[in-house]
This record gives sequence, C-alpha cells and structure tokens, in this order.
Amino acid sequence: MSSLFDPVQAGALSLSNRIVMAPLTRNRAPGALPNALMATYYTQRASAGLIITEATAISHQGQGYADVPGIWSDEQVARWKPITDAVHAAGGKIVMQLWHVGRVSHTELQPNGQAPVAPSAITAKTKTVLIKNGAPIFVETSAPRALELTELPGIINDYRRAARNAIAAGFDGVEVHGANGYLLDQFLRSGSNQRSDAYGGSIENRARLLLEVMQAVCEEIGAQRTGLRLSPVTPANDASDPKPQPLFEHVVRELAPLDLAYVHIIEGATGGPRDHQQGDTPFNYAALQAAYRAAGGKAAWMVNNGYDRPLADQSLAQGADLVAYGRPFIANPDLVRRLREGGPFNEVNRATLYGGGEKGYTDYPALA
Repeated sequence: MSSLFDPVQAGALSLSNRIVMAPLTRNRAPGALPNALMATYYTQRASAGLIITEATAISHQGQGYADVPGIWSDEQVARWKPITDAVHAAGGKIVMQLWHVGRVSHTELQPNGQAPVAPSAITAKTKTVLIKNGAPIFVETSAPRALELTELPGIINDYRRAARNAIAAGFDGVEVHGANGYLLDQFLRSGSNQRSDAYGGSIENRARLLLEVMQAVCEEIGAQRTGLRLSPVTPANDASDPKPQPLFEHVVRELAPLDLAYVHIIEGATGGPRDHQQGDTPFNYAALQAAYRAAGGKAAWMVNNGYDRPLADQSLAQGADLVAYGRPFIANPDLVRRLREGGPFNEVNRATLYGGGEKGYTDYPALA
C-alpha cells in the first residue's frame, strides 16, 4: 500500500512524497506583486511533495480580493522568480494556481472601477476582501455583467499567457482553478450560468469554456505540467447545481485525453463538512474517479478537505495518489514531519489569515 511519504510521479513532476500544500489565499501581495516575505513563507513549507501557490490572478479583470498576487505582467514574473528559486534550492516543487474570480469581485478591485464579469448577470451571494487602513474588511460582491461571446477568446488567451508567464517565472507547472464558485466553475453550474448561447444550457455547453481553457494551457506549457482543481458539491461563493454527478463526470471524461499531471478534487464543502451534498443523491467520488479512468485518464488523483493521517492512508489505499492539506500547512510549516511523527500540531491563528505581515504567516514555529 502506498504511504503518504512515498515518492510519486504526477505527469512531469517527480514528487518526494504524496503530501501537497493546497492553495491558500493570504492577501499579502500589495499591488498584486509577490515579495520576499512570500519567499520565506513558501520556502518554510518546501518539504511538501508539492506546493500549490495561493490563487494568482491571470489578469487585472481576474482579481477579486485585495492584495492577492498576479501573473499578467513582466514585473510580476520577475517578482515570482526569487520565490521559485528559493523553493527549488530547499528541495521543493511548486506550481502556480491560475485564477479568474469572475463575479466574486468588487468594483474597487476591477480596472477603472468596472463591474466584474460573469457567465450571466447574477450577483453572487457571498463576500470578498478589501484592505482598509491596513486591515481586511469583508464586503458584499458587486453586481456583475454578463460576458459577451466575443470576449471569451480573450479570457482563454489570458490563461494561456498566464501559464507561459508562470513557466518563465520558474514554476514547475500550473494548476487551473476550476473550483469554488470562481469563473470557470460559474460557467459549469446552472445556478450561475443561464446563457442561451454555445456556452450555456446543456452540460456540454456549460463545460465548454473550462475545457477550452485546459486545452489552451496544455498546448502552451504541456499537459504533463498542468493540473486542474474541481469542487463538485461545494457551496462556496454561491456555487450550485442540482445535478453535479453527471456534470462533473462529463468534465473528467472530456479531460482524460489531455494526459494531465493531476486532477485535484475537493470533497464536500470547501473548508467545511466533507459530507456536504448538492442535488437529490449523495455525490459519488469513487464513481467520478472511475469515470475518468474508464475514459483513459492517467493523471495523478489528488484529494482534499479535512484529511488527517488515518483518513489519508485510507484514501491512498482506495486509489488516491496525492493528499492536499490547507490550513494545517498555515500553522505547521513542517507539516510533513509532524504527520510522520504524529504531531504535535500548532493551531491556526484565524485573526491573521488574511492580510498583514509576518505575524501568523512566517512566524509559526517548526519542531525543534
């Protein structure tokens, strides 16, 4: 049986163990520019088999939270390079999560104060983060406008450019964020997508933009350096669909020919109950993986949400390849060692999750 601490291959990524640091928004990149404090933070956690960065905006339009980093400019590429160099020098592997928030944004964060964009002009029942007087505040998202059909090729090209920039910045690959109620997930779900064109209506149409983005990114940097994150039943950011099982089984079957590095699945509610459901019947994650494998998909299968060591061992025995940990990595930079030794584990300081400086970011102690 595979152990959490065994090496594994995920596409072109040779990983020293199966423990993944999940993407975690920390709001410590003023001006959307990565910085030296972030280099310390990620390097402290380089013992993970793989680090997935905090979600990183592919364009100014793609931003939805204050002080999150971007990857659309030459300056951003240059600022990320010392971070990837430091992680590699510490023996780690790191990929960038590519992000367009869609309707989960605020006019203060958009170019020229414009409205956020979405598949349909439906305001998300959720909040975003602004920074005021150096402190985070939570505010309602702004009303979005529906994207024109003619705008979608440009968004696909933004993903393509972002992937190319990530590789130029020294990343080992990218993860496309297709989860948690952000733009690509908004297109997938009937609760947020009420279009009547080729990108709305049927499951095939609603999945079209995600699949076109994945194809473009794979063409740009290679499928073996590309992962995808999905969250079939999470209610995060007002994500909803009454029939998630056929929707996501269609998505993974269509992904199978791309020969991705990995598929990253959030089980249940993001950061919440693992048994959360949408629709009339419980979501079957084993059936989702089976549908992907039956279609010829060979990517490493990554699971996420509320994992401890026993649950991780059980999931690996049942066919998972990688296990992602989120908040435990915030408070425990040496989480790999602590999992191996059975703890002890530091507790997260929730007051310092979003925004600020080194407190609650780079000052969590490692084991002696």
